[in-house]
Amino acid sequence: MKNEDLIKKWLKGALTDEEQKQFDALDDALLNTYIIDAASEYKASQFLEYSNFETFKSKYQEAKRTSKQNNWFNLLLRIASVIVIALGVYFTFFNSNSTLVETLAGEKIVVELPDQSTVELNAASEIEYSVNGWQKNRKVRLYGEAFFTVAKGKTFSVVTKDGVVTVIGTKFNVKQRDDYFEVQCFEGKVKVTSNAILKEIRSGTIFKVLNGKFTEESTLISKPTWLDNMSTFDAIPVKEVLAEFERQYQIEVVTKNIDGNRLFTGAFIHHNLKDALIAITQPMNMTYELSSSNLVIVHGKKN
Repeated sequence: MKNEDLIKKWLKGALTDEEQKQFDALDDALLNTYIIDAASEYKASQFLEYSNFETFKSKYQEAKRTSKQNNWFNLLLRIASVIVIALGVYFTFFNSNSTLVETLAGEKIVVELPDQSTVELNAASEIEYSVNGWQKNRKVRLYGEAFFTVAKGKTFSVVTKDGVVTVIGTKFNVKQRDDYFEVQCFEGKVKVTSNAILKEIRSGTIFKVLNGKFTEESTLISKPTWLDNMSTFDAIPVKEVLAEFERQYQIEVVTKNIDGNRLFTGAFIHHNLKDALIAITQPMNMTYELSSSNLVIVHGKKN
């Protein structure tokens, strides 16, 4: 049946079931339905002028195009989401070129990178890097603390959530813990970018951002003290000191009557729990009790 005859029969409501299927398959079926539905509510003169009908049809088609565009846009968003998820799953489970190395509390390890650069990871830290194309893009993602000895070559970058350290070949330490970001340069020079701060620091210099405040300091040591199983601090909030203590001894610390923002200057060793606790608590006029094998309660002075 011709489309014209089909539409005429549809207007009269005389379509058979088979003809209704043919009508529904017409490209302009939706348009015809819309016209009749709208016309039944149209309050105008008995005769519809040609120009008005064309305007009406034009507006409908424009609305239909917008609707189709929105539908396509939503569909594309769904497709894009599926692709992103699929790629994420692929690279997570099937890309063997990505390497993730983690340390547990109380653990330190040395990692050799593809160019023979080395990374010494402190406790409760992790690095991630890609073996594929390493020589073209030497980049390591770091969470925690690590000491880097970088072989000379193309630019080497350490990326953390608080900043990026860029070098050519040198020795430096990067620490990123919650609100604490610190870079110590022990050889050559490094470039540090953190938020709006861009600094080039040389050997013997410390770049520090603590609770959003930047400072630049000097140091005479030749390597990080944690490599020799000792954590040192210079005017660092005691809550950061206790957090490091937890990482080194795989133990939980509970504090009572303590201002975590009080500044601590000193050190503690990593191989004797009680000596470490004394080194932290005595200078701060605090006391401690070992509640169990993995719980320490640190008390502040009562007012």
